[in-house]
Amino acid sequence: MHPASTIRKVFEGVATRAEMHRMFNRHRGNPAMAEGDARHLFAGEWFEIAESEYDYMLELLPPLWMRADMFAMRELMTASVTSVFLSLSIDGEMRWFHGYCDLSDRASAERMKAAIIERESRPVRAMTREERLEHIWSSTHDDYRGYAGERWPAPVRGHRTVLVYAGRHGTALKLLDNLTEAEIAAKLPVQLRHLPEAVAA
Repeated sequence: MHPASTIRKVFEGVATRAEMHRMFNRHRGNPAMAEGDARHLFAGEWFEIAESEYDYMLELLPPLWMRADMFAMRELMTASVTSVFLSLSIDGEMRWFHGYCDLSDRASAERMKAAIIERESRPVRAMTREERLEHIWSSTHDDYRGYAGERWPAPVRGHRTVLVYAGRHGTALKLLDNLTEAEIAAKLPVQLRHLPEAVAA
């Protein structure tokens, strides 16, 4: 299944506009979307964007609210969860981010801000296993990812699956959470394969 609504980075690097829009739809096909209760899928997710994407989203619609370093989109993604865009100074450099916050929790945006600053202030660039899996999910084309259906054992139905190369056996669907380190490395872009393993906070 998808992880619980903890604050989590779902893409490594600065997302382009096309990548940003793909990540807005990264849960398409999830059974919870059809059931109308997808708050846990979105709340807590974040990724980095460029200043131009921040400005583009700010000009798209009047924000629901705006503070000195962040604003919230008026349109909700699901239930009380909406997009919050942040403009943050990290180690003396301005950077821009998108995150999903559950506005039923008034402190959610400030917690998101603090978590991003803490994560991005690490002295060494690294990724946790969970961040590697989330990046793979975010960057895999819809045709090569999905959710375990009725042909899978009952305990894993609804869990995320991705298509992997299985050597002489061709390609096969595998649970995202069950990818081996070699399979993870093969699905990551070259520049991310050799980043050190970060310890989850």
